[in-house]
Amino acid sequence: MHSDYLTTALIAEVEAIAREAGAAIMDIYGRDFSIEQKADQSPLTEADAAAHRLIDARLNQLSLHLPVLSEEDTGQFGGADVQGRYWLVDPLDGTKEFIKRNGEFTVNIALIEQGKPVLGVVYAPALALCYTAARGYGASKTDAEGNKRSIKVAEHNAGTPWRVVGSRSHAGDAMPLLLEQLGEHELVAMGSSLKLCLVAEGAADVYPRLGPTSLWDTAAAHCVAEQAGGRVIQLDGQPLGYGNPQQLLNPHFLVVGNSSQDWPALF
Repeated sequence: MHSDYLTTALIAEVEAIAREAGAAIMDIYGRDFSIEQKADQSPLTEADAAAHRLIDARLNQLSLHLPVLSEEDTGQFGGADVQGRYWLVDPLDGTKEFIKRNGEFTVNIALIEQGKPVLGVVYAPALALCYTAARGYGASKTDAEGNKRSIKVAEHNAGTPWRVVGSRSHAGDAMPLLLEQLGEHELVAMGSSLKLCLVAEGAADVYPRLGPTSLWDTAAAHCVAEQAGGRVIQLDGQPLGYGNPQQLLNPHFLVVGNSSQDWPALF
């Protein structure tokens, strides 16, 4: 179903904001940049701050005026609007990848309604890849040449190895146990929210995240995966949700395409 405010124009506007933020990030990526430590010891670069300021200002200029929850400014967020809507933003996801200069970092902008991501844009400026999705519009990927195509999750055939996406920066201890349960598999390493997008476009079958993430790390790519026919579920099979923005950390989750696998049974 289309919500009346979810329009192709709005999707295009949000994509333009993500691309503009990406350009600001790339200006800094190309030179020496400062790195600070946040309170939780995670790194913060001037690119995170520049992208945040730009996205926050541009979202506030949209005709759809909604509260903004951004990783770089959680203090100003006063809660969702009366319809349960808010913007959920990670101005630069994959700061470690950015610092390593491997290109696998993203700008993430999601629109949440009643705890569900109903619009999502994931832009990887160094790779010039953009994923967009919205409820009722499906999911698409625009490549570096500007070619846009619809994307769908893959069907996993029993007896073929699982293609499992893993993190470059956060492996975790629970993963080997899960892989043992799954059986024959091949690992695809990737940084940032691009991991969810790999499942969305059918390049991987499952992305298990058995370590900490925050709401803004997943929301935009969650929308892409879901609109491409995938599911983003907690280990008990319940959908991952964003209805309580006071609770900034996600539980462990799986991003899955189509298969006959009973995922909760593995845990």
